[in-house]
This record gives sequence, C-alpha cells and structure tokens, in this order.
Amino acid sequence: MSTATPATPAPEFDLGAELHAPELYQPVSDTAHSVATFDDIGPREIAFYREHGYLAVREAFTPAEVSAALAGLVDLIMGKNPAFNGITFEAAAKTILPTLSAEQRQDAVRKAWHFVNFEPRLKAISHHAKLLAVAKKLIGDKEPEMFQDMALVKPPRLGREKPWHQDHAYFDYPLGTPVLGVWIALDAATIENGCMQLLPGRHREGPITHFQRRDWQICDNVIMGTKSVAAPLPPGGLLLFDGLLPHGTPHNSSANRRRALQFHYAPAGITKTTAEERMKHFGSEGKNVTC
Repeated sequence: MSTATPATPAPEFDLGAELHAPELYQPVSDTAHSVATFDDIGPREIAFYREHGYLAVREAFTPAEVSAALAGLVDLIMGKNPAFNGITFEAAAKTILPTLSAEQRQDAVRKAWHFVNFEPRLKAISHHAKLLAVAKKLIGDKEPEMFQDMALVKPPRLGREKPWHQDHAYFDYPLGTPVLGVWIALDAATIENGCMQLLPGRHREGPITHFQRRDWQICDNVIMGTKSVAAPLPPGGLLLFDGLLPHGTPHNSSANRRRALQFHYAPAGITKTTAEERMKHFGSEGKNVTC
C-alpha cells in the first residue's frame, strides 16, 4: 500500500477579468430600505420585500458572530482544513500566486463554496435561528432548505465585478419557486469596494435573458445607464433578496477588503427541474437576441 502524501489539488482560477463599463453601475440612491434587526421584520417589511424584491437588516449578527464567521472563512482560505478545496482565485492573481505568502493569498481569492460541512462557524451563521425564521416567512411560510453556500471575496483593487444577473437563472428550480438570497457582510460593504446594487421591483417582471460574457449575466445593453439602488452594509448586516431581482456588484476600486457570505434558500421538498427547462426561460440560445 502506498504511503505517499496525496497531491494538493491545483488552484482553480476564475477566468474572466475584463473590467466593466462604469455606466453599468449608477446608483441613484445609496440608502437601500432597511431595518435594524431581525426582530424589526413584521408585516410591513414583508410587504415591502414582496413589492420591491429586497430588504436589508443593518445589525443582523453580533460582532462576536461576525468575528467567528470571518475566522472560519480565513482558516479555510489559509488551508487549515486540508480536506477543503472549494476555492476560486482571481484571474489577475494567476501568474503571481506561487510568489504569494499565506497572508497575501487571502487577497487573491475570488470565492469559496460548499464549505458549511467543513467549517462549523460558517454553518452556524447559515442556520441561525432568527435568519431561518425570517426565511420561512419570505418563502411562503414553508420550511427553508439551504441549497447553496458561497463566500464572495473582493480583494483590494483586484476584486472584479459580478455582472448584473438574476440568481434564479443559475438554479434548476421550477419557475415560480420562491428562492431567497441572503448576502451577509463580513467587512463593511461600500459603493467603492463593491457592495450590492439592485433594481428594485424588477423581480416582478420575470426572467430576463442571460448570456455568457464576463459571466452568466444579463446583457450589458439592457442595463447600461439604468439607475440602481446601492446597498452598503456594516459588518454583520445582510441583504435579503428575491431570486428574480436583478443585481450586481462592481469592481472593488478601493484599498479595502470586501468579504461576504451568500446563502440561498428554497422551500424544502421542491422537486428540481432540468437545465434545459431553465434555459427555456433564461437562456439566450435561439432567441435571436444580440449582446
């Protein structure tokens, strides 16, 4: 029997590094509608979410909860759990990664995913009792099932855009399934470092055709010049948003890190559809649309 040490998985790099046009992100407001805590979400706030497709919570998690989650994420990035390899590095870091120290590698990461079963501190925040209680209300008083976990990292200067898109375009759930996105700031999220920008109310328009350009995204010419609402958040703040709400995050033009967690929930027990069915609603093929 061989006793050789298993090879370390090769780093995975995100391939798209094209910078976006500044005109794609023109917030008319930097004050997304918000409440202070989970306890402040009542019928009026639920109605706002239904109408506008989002709701922010400024103080969703305590400083201790944020510190624990951030420490868990950093441990994974630093390779402290050898069994975990769900890391994607920024394309711009590809040529310099071998030269980076362990600390510098933290600013070369674009995202991490599928980590809740590797890091209990991150699983704790994804299954926070108050978060799940709100999620249940927003998906129609049905038990929420978390089906996606990601950490979205925008390193200083290097962190690139996540183009405008609808999250439901990525998921093989039947159209009409309530999908809830939860975006949690671990650092202060600002306009300068790439906080979320939204098109409130546009979730009610249904699916928008997506294309594979800088990412799987809404065509730039559909968004160009559209006024958005920015959602800056303090550490521990979160954004709740509908799976059909168009949103995006621009390039990090600041000297500050912007680390965030993102989870998605849907009603438990929903039978998924096929990628082909999803593409009938969100895909570009055969629609005679240019991008």
